[in-house]
Amino acid sequence: MTPARFTIMDAGAGPARPAALPVPAAGDDGVVGLTATELAARVRSGGLSAVEVVRAHLRHLAAAESRIGAFRVVRAEAALAEAAAVDASPRRAELPLAGVPVAVKDNVAVAGEVTTDGAPAHSPAPATADHPVVARLRAAGAVVVGLTRVPELCVFAATDGRGTVTRNPWDTARSPAGSSGGSAAAVAAGVVPLAHGNDGMGSLRLPAAACGLVTLKPGAGVVPAGIGADSWSGMAENGVLATTVADLALGLAVLAGVDPEPPVGPGGPLRVAVSTRSPVPGVRLDQAGRAAVDAVAAELRAAGHTVVHRDPVVTPVDALGTVARWLAGADADAEALGLDRRALERRNRVHTRLGSWVRRAGLDRPQPALRARATAFFSDVDVLLTPVTSGPPLPARPWHERGWLANAAANARWAPWTATWNGAGFPALVLPAGPGRAGLPTSVQLVGPPGAETRLLWLAGELERRSPWRRYAPVLDPRPAPD
Repeated sequence: MTPARFTIMDAGAGPARPAALPVPAAGDDGVVGLTATELAARVRSGGLSAVEVVRAHLRHLAAAESRIGAFRVVRAEAALAEAAAVDASPRRAELPLAGVPVAVKDNVAVAGEVTTDGAPAHSPAPATADHPVVARLRAAGAVVVGLTRVPELCVFAATDGRGTVTRNPWDTARSPAGSSGGSAAAVAAGVVPLAHGNDGMGSLRLPAAACGLVTLKPGAGVVPAGIGADSWSGMAENGVLATTVADLALGLAVLAGVDPEPPVGPGGPLRVAVSTRSPVPGVRLDQAGRAAVDAVAAELRAAGHTVVHRDPVVTPVDALGTVARWLAGADADAEALGLDRRALERRNRVHTRLGSWVRRAGLDRPQPALRARATAFFSDVDVLLTPVTSGPPLPARPWHERGWLANAAANARWAPWTATWNGAGFPALVLPAGPGRAGLPTSVQLVGPPGAETRLLWLAGELERRSPWRRYAPVLDPRPAPD
């Protein structure tokens, strides 16, 4: 009998480069590999049952999980019971995510489950109610198949912890990034078509870039936050990871509590600024990253948009203010969870100690000057195009065994382009682009002013139509091979 749920203690550990995973035969009869939009439409019409959909994805999860280590908890029997409830619902034909299997990041509440925030020392009682974004997913007909792994306190840009290393489906010697790394690995492997995550310094956008996915960090107030103690001093936002812009738009609409509709175009050409200058001094973009930005800029010109080169102004004070909020947010979370700091990983003992000092000094506060400069930048441009990372994903290794400085330096060198927009509270979208990095995805970031989520989704959809990307990692692609 399938257990109601099971906890995976050491998934993803093992050799540096596990063997390629065999692809499930015939994509589970054509169910696994469909988009969330396609699955929901078929369940609403009665062409598929939600139970069929969830069962097929659970089979693929069982095959993939030992190689990627994406999940802390899999809710097998509970998910099938919830799928049966979707099938029996008199509202099934109205549900925008009817029967769609989703994964939830292990830092928001899922009723009946324990949320750890990646801290093994944290052992609370199971949640009695869903976080608002989980409640909205379920109300839309989605089925939560499991909770995905995160690094402790969601601090760093690789997903690993004691006894486990989560791995990138494109190359299992690489990390899927973090902190939404488990969610990104699950989507890139085709285990679920849509996954929840959140982003305080790039924690949605970096995993999307590492795993060839599309995501959007919404601007402040668009989606309920409520992440940890104070959403990292107001910088962190909830969102979704997907393989298509249509799925991203659908998932974001559900989280925002609005009716899902195709993004409406701007009614004319956009003015797009391009910048490849790193906000972190000394960090250089690799050739593949530059080629990706150039390729997207060329597509934008070909589509009739105006492309100009302009760098946003980010001062050292801006950068330090964002780092201060990052430090303080993790310390506030550790305090809210009641964690014994001596039980934390070595790097996070240092991180929370620095965060405690920041909080005592009153430095964990909003950044109106950064927001004002960002607003001024968008006074005569509609969108900003930047890189996401300076090179390929970090190696999949036990980064938690290294010190704070080694982790912070590796993160800053690899991912300098995302955190500014958390500090400013502006929306930012990541999508795959360019020729890739030796078999790994390459991505770019589109940023807009407050309220530009629809604009960014529309533009990403236009780029997807002009230059489609591969939706899944090749060795884990759940779809049947073409005849």
